[in-house]
Amino acid sequence: MSKEVVIIGGGIIGVCTAYYLQKEGCKVTVIDQTNMKSGASYVNAGYITPSHFISLAAPGMITKGIKWMFDATSPFYVKPRLDLEFLKWSLAFKKSATKAKVAKSIPAILNINLLGRDLYEDLKKSNDFNFHFERKGLLMCYKSDKVGEEEWEIGKVGIQQGLKVENLTAKEVSKIESKANLNVKGAIYYHSDAHMTPHLFMKQMIGYLEQNGVAFYKNETVKDFNLSSGKITEIISDKRKIKVDEVVLTAGSWSSLIVKKLGIKIPIQAGKGYSINVERETNITIPAILCEAKVAVTPMHGFTRFAGTMEIAGINHDINPKRVASIAKAAKEYYTNLEITPKETAAAVCGLRPCSPDGLPYIGKSFKCKNLTIATGHAMMGWSLGPATGKIVSEIIAEKKISLDISAFNPDRKF
Repeated sequence: MSKEVVIIGGGIIGVCTAYYLQKEGCKVTVIDQTNMKSGASYVNAGYITPSHFISLAAPGMITKGIKWMFDATSPFYVKPRLDLEFLKWSLAFKKSATKAKVAKSIPAILNINLLGRDLYEDLKKSNDFNFHFERKGLLMCYKSDKVGEEEWEIGKVGIQQGLKVENLTAKEVSKIESKANLNVKGAIYYHSDAHMTPHLFMKQMIGYLEQNGVAFYKNETVKDFNLSSGKITEIISDKRKIKVDEVVLTAGSWSSLIVKKLGIKIPIQAGKGYSINVERETNITIPAILCEAKVAVTPMHGFTRFAGTMEIAGINHDINPKRVASIAKAAKEYYTNLEITPKETAAAVCGLRPCSPDGLPYIGKSFKCKNLTIATGHAMMGWSLGPATGKIVSEIIAEKKISLDISAFNPDRKF
């Protein structure tokens, strides 16, 4: 197969898509509005998460969201605003947050996460890369009995789905994470998960792609499209016109703005997350989520990353000091003698995660444009699902059998 494919968006989904498409013999171009050195693909927690099989639109999130709406330090903060797209998204989120819909989505979310993990492991085993990848599982650490019970109920669902999950006491946690001084009542331990250092993988992947003929147009913005007979024939950027056979949209939180030019609507809201790097010894060896605070802790290559919060407040990269402080506060509360310094919090960064109303990504062709494949809306699972999404997109464009059932991810689904 030799097709001219342009990928709009150079984050984790975009570069993984480029990888599998060039393996199929396509001539690939990636266009991105940034220098491709920052954003959600670089500052995330680096988790590969089969454990995260419950969608963001879970029952109870509406109630929590309303409660947290008035607290700028809360784990899930929605900024009230009179914006039509936001209001439509909120209504669709409410409709999606039912037990029946969440239960139905579990196999789809789990299977694509497992595929993503397997593909990362294949990449690691290849001679093309040498990135940091460890499979040590994930500790869901809790400080209250109520949260522990809630997490164990989810853990039991995981066991039913074939995952290895353990309910650990505080003493058992201290045995496997002996030097971290965790101050918790217990933890649900998912053995299925893995973790990475995102910026190292991104650097290696982009370098590999450049060496293998993939063109990168950085700091370049897509302005419009030329169409003929329901197909995109040309992409018009602020610097050039690019002829195409196929187009892949992997532009994250900006995706809905771009496809508006084609008359396509895909509901997406940007979910801002923050991260703090601690570049000193923390004695943390196993990734953990501090459940009550919704903070992710990852021992990366040369540092420990503390990441968290979901802030639905439009597209912006403003740093809210209160939200950064809440991450630092959680670290101190869960790890005895660990205190994130003012200098470390001052260096906090953020990234925007593209959130669909039902917590499922959009992956597939839209019937409204014959040669456009959409791959966005991965929310907090973008890193985990990068290779799986890229592989699936390459199979769609190559007209091969798809690795798994993607009907749940239909970009044209109704809410």
